[in-house]
Amino acid sequence: MAEPTYSAEKECPVCQKKFNVTRTRGRQTLVKQDSDFCSHFQDINPYYYTVWVCSHCGYAAADGNFSELSVAAKDKIAKFLGNRTVNVNYSGIRTREQAISTYKLAIFFAELIEASASKQADLYLRLSWLYREGENEHDEKAALAIACEQYEQALFRERLPIGTLSETAVSYLIGELARRTEQTEKALLYLGKVVGNPAAKLEPRVLNLAREAWREAKVVRDREKAEAAAE
Repeated sequence: MAEPTYSAEKECPVCQKKFNVTRTRGRQTLVKQDSDFCSHFQDINPYYYTVWVCSHCGYAAADGNFSELSVAAKDKIAKFLGNRTVNVNYSGIRTREQAISTYKLAIFFAELIEASASKQADLYLRLSWLYREGENEHDEKAALAIACEQYEQALFRERLPIGTLSETAVSYLIGELARRTEQTEKALLYLGKVVGNPAAKLEPRVLNLAREAWREAKVVRDREKAEAAAE
């Protein structure tokens, strides 16, 4: 049987040196998917390997846009790195903690170069999924809250679709992340927009998820109102 991961050589857009990245081989067997689109896999978690980290200079980013750096962004990163000595190597099999560290590095560089809100949101969302896997609810919710805020900014400022997400899907995701982080009114606002939008019928799975999340958020709001009235 073939190994679940393999090594590939890449060139860093910042220092122009070559380094090895680890990638998952083929499609993984999906076990289930959470309501915020977090997928759970049978054998190996591909989210562990989504972020590439240059072992020479330390630059890190999601694999899909690792090389997409403007001249200004490259200069800013190079200036920050300066004469710093970097000794990192995330090639090979990663532990969850190592994967979390790579996401934190990618988030640092994304914020440094003021990457788009959607790119930052995606990193925070995937980071939250790793915390969830490790049953670290506090850090999971903290990452989810930032992802929610960044997706909201992306919805206002960026051209749709955002990646593979339509306006309906992004609105739903904002609402669901708000619901998961106890921002009940925001959750009801965005989920209500999806439920009440005729165009959402074109995405029945998202619409069904939005309806269920809206019902759950409404139950929470009604309970909170009842508790406040009883005080």
